[in-house]
This record gives sequence, C-alpha cells and structure tokens, in this order.
Amino acid sequence: MSHHLDDAALLSAELLARRWLPRQHPKVKRALIDADLWAATQERLAQVGLRLIDNLYADHVSVALLRPAETAVFGEAGLNSHNNIDLPRDAVSLLVLLWALIVLPKRERQAARAASIDKHGEADTQNDMFGKDKPVPTAASVSPLVSYRALLADFGVQLGKKTRLDTNLKRLENHGFIVRKGEDITEGPLLDLLLDYDVLAPRILQGALGDVLAQAKALQASLPLALTQTPTQPALAETDDGPEDTAPEENQGEA
Repeated sequence: MSHHLDDAALLSAELLARRWLPRQHPKVKRALIDADLWAATQERLAQVGLRLIDNLYADHVSVALLRPAETAVFGEAGLNSHNNIDLPRDAVSLLVLLWALIVLPKRERQAARAASIDKHGEADTQNDMFGKDKPVPTAASVSPLVSYRALLADFGVQLGKKTRLDTNLKRLENHGFIVRKGEDITEGPLLDLLLDYDVLAPRILQGALGDVLAQAKALQASLPLALTQTPTQPALAETDDGPEDTAPEENQGEA
C-alpha cells in the first residue's frame, strides 16, 4: 500500500469518526493542495459509497453519500421524502430559513470582500513576479448572527412557538447545521456543505422567502435596535398561547 493511500485511509477514518473536519486541520490542508491525496481519499470513501465534500465558502469538509448509494441506503421512499435525516417538517422549514438568513448574506459578504481585496491588491500584484490567489474570507469572519429573540418574535407562530422552536433548534445543533452562542445562532460546520447553494438560492430568492429577505434587508439599519429591545407583553402572550408541540400544518414547508 502506497504512502498516499495510508494517509487517505487515516483522513477517511477521521472524517467518518468526527463527521466533519476544519479546513485548517493538517490532513485536510494537505489534501486540499495535494491532488493525489485528494483523489486517493475520494477513492477510499467511494469504496463504502461515500464522497468527500468541500466548499470554498465553508470552513469545514465532510462526507456524503454517492448518488448510486442513496437508493440502496434510503430506498425509494427515503429519496422521495423531504429529508433523509428524519427531521420533522417544521425543523426542515427552520433549517431552510436559517440557511437563508445566514448563508445568503455570508456569501454576499465573502464575494464583496474578495473583490475588494483584488481591487486593492492590483498595485502589489503588478510588481509580483509570482501572482498569488486572493483567499476567500473565512465563514467565521463574515457569517452573520441570528438573534434567537428576533427569530422567535418574527417566525415563532409559523414554526410552532417557543417549545417547538427550541426543540428543533436543538435538533439542528446536534446535526451540525448551527451553533448556539447564548442568545445568538450562527453557522454550523454543515450548513453550507450539505445544502446545495446553486439549487437552493434561486428557489429562495425567487420564491416565498424572497419578500421576507427583501424586507429584512430594507430594515437592516434599524435591526440592532430591534434586537436589543425586550419583546412587549402582548407579543410574549401571543407566543406562549396555545399548544406548542405541533406546528400548524399549513405553515410547514419542505426543503
């Protein structure tokens, strides 16, 4: 067995054990610049029906099923389901909403900062004999925070109210889609890896959430003040009214 295959086996084993690894992990960093190691790792994973997934805009790498393996693993019923990790429909709706609130503006900021770096670096690169690629800003440096209080106030009724929202947020955190930091919700390792941006972004921007995101962008200047205000008593009473364990059927969406 070659040295590269040994390294590929170790990287594959660590990915399977930990589910995801940061791009700055020594084995991952080497695989990202060593085409042979990358190919060997993909070959190792393919032997068990998996593939290595990487995203330039994400700070982690992970694994996912190969398309030919999906039917054998999930069956036709699983493939026709709205998700394959047994999330209830209101949790999927919450996942899509958080993806739209976090990943869409993050990608916009990353593209804008990368363009700014290129613009300001033109003079330096003209005198640089060996031109260097400008790195995309890391997700951690530009990923926005979503306020839990604002999420509850704006979407609590649609997402099943406080108890149901808390339960689904915990589910998404356990799956690695989000990270909770006190009252804030931020991007998890898998949020920008397992949801296909090229497929999902047009559906959101041109679909039902397009108007919501447009309104949020228009109110962006007053958002910090709104997040620091304590919800009024009527809003809290409305949030806590009624059964909290089940979201209204007509308000549940599918990813």
